[in-house]
Amino acid sequence: MMSDSIRTAIAAADGGEPLAELRRLAALRGELARAEAAQVRRARADGYSWVAIAGALGVTRQAVHKKYGRK
Repeated sequence: MMSDSIRTAIAAADGGEPLAELRRLAALRGELARAEAAQVRRARADGYSWVAIAGALGVTRQAVHKKYGRK
């Protein structure tokens, strides 16, 4: 299911100047990455396993742990 904000971003990208739209999409990607990281931290703090988090994100446990695990 696609969120309304993603639909809006896609629709807006169809008509704008390409480089301006690419910059706007890059900013959205940054916001999405920060939101995802915050939710992963929250899930871990609430006791969810890497397997459960990976399943919610549609990636492997190894991928999510590599991206968000302690370094």
